[in-house]
Amino acid sequence: MYESVTGKFSDPNAVATHFHLREGDIVADFGAGSGFYMKVLSELVGRSGIVYLCEVQKSLVEALGIKARQLRLSNTRVLWGDFEVIGGTKINEESLDAGILSNVLFQLHDKASAFQEVARVMKKGGKLFIIDWKSSFSGLGPQPEYVVIEDVARSFAEQAGFVYERSFPTGEHHYGISLRKQ
Repeated sequence: MYESVTGKFSDPNAVATHFHLREGDIVADFGAGSGFYMKVLSELVGRSGIVYLCEVQKSLVEALGIKARQLRLSNTRVLWGDFEVIGGTKINEESLDAGILSNVLFQLHDKASAFQEVARVMKKGGKLFIIDWKSSFSGLGPQPEYVVIEDVARSFAEQAGFVYERSFPTGEHHYGISLRKQ
């Protein structure tokens, strides 16, 4: 089952098995990009759940909306907003059961504010999953000076009120960590 996770790159279906999401959960993908996790998150939370796809790039917001409609993912909500700004996601306080930050940390200018915004919208006990690059890899991913290593990502999350729970496999070039909001 986890064979694709141990290969070179992350498989969203395999990685998402580590999220332990349930029917009815409300989850956000912060920096959703092209919707790498959109379909699997939609399936995991089911018809009674909600998946927020938060993206700052308007062209990607439009593309995410089209993709969600084509896939008939009626439980997804595409949001244009900047999660580096407190209140920038437009998600209500303490409304999420889970959040995902995947391959976005190197793009953030204000990482501390981004983690504060994620904490603001997360319920007490809510889960945060961080999947990011271990290092720069043959021109893929961030330049070496922009890689945010696991310990640094964990530190930003802990400063925002999250507690480390566990690491999980995500592929040869990525790390995955699970944290819980206190």
